[in-house]
Amino acid sequence: MDWAQALAEGTTGGRLLSSLLLLLAVLFTYRLASLSIRRTPWASADIRRRWLVMARNLAILLFLLGLVVIWAAQLRTLAVSVVGFAVAIVLVTKELLMCMTGGLLRSGAGSFRVGDRIVVKGLRGEVVDFTMLTTTILEIGPDNFNQQHSGRAIVLPNALFLTEPVINESYTEQFVLQCTLVPLKRDQDWQRHEQALLGAARELCAEYLEPAREHMNQLSRRLGIEPPAVEPRVSLHLPKPDELHLLARYPVPAGRSAHAEQRLLRHYLEQSREQRERNPPP
Repeated sequence: MDWAQALAEGTTGGRLLSSLLLLLAVLFTYRLASLSIRRTPWASADIRRRWLVMARNLAILLFLLGLVVIWAAQLRTLAVSVVGFAVAIVLVTKELLMCMTGGLLRSGAGSFRVGDRIVVKGLRGEVVDFTMLTTTILEIGPDNFNQQHSGRAIVLPNALFLTEPVINESYTEQFVLQCTLVPLKRDQDWQRHEQALLGAARELCAEYLEPAREHMNQLSRRLGIEPPAVEPRVSLHLPKPDELHLLARYPVPAGRSAHAEQRLLRHYLEQSREQRERNPPP
């Protein structure tokens, strides 16, 4: 058959046919893998999404490697013929090369994975996808103490990871240490508000405080660091002469930050109201 002869002789038509067959094989394999991943019961949606992203990126990598093998002779000839334009090609593709290098740096350093909350150059969000060139996050904000999704997606070029530090807010995995800010005026009874906020934080964390402490201890042993304290605490901050901020720090399960913060604030307001009713101002 003509197509079999073309494949055997390695002609241009044979290589095109081989490339097409490779594409179909990769697409078919990726389709089966993605269906299997979607149908498998996972512990969380983040783990499922993480496996889907890994399967897609692996399929792309295998396809590119297959193309290199199929067209190796032509690529070698092309490389020799365009050696004089190498500098120009590098200049033209500089940004793309930086994005690919940033992607390699992210993967090699293990800076974050799908489902983590990160901050890069003032942009804060939850990682939902990444490729060789870009990383997509769902924005959380607008301020640093807000835990709600804004509904906007931000696409970051991977070149940012070469020059900008990456803050991973989910580094402690199953449990994270959450901070909630409560602003007050200096002339308010801050001791009463402090006790109300601390009581609300303790009530919120009572059900999972011990699992959080055990998880932090295991994490510290694995990383060789001192275990962070997980007991709820409230600290005072004076940003301006007439203002006072109460900053509550408490552990929450990963992925439940927004829900936990809303529960905390509602408990705090209820306890503050009850204390005010029991001890009305003169």
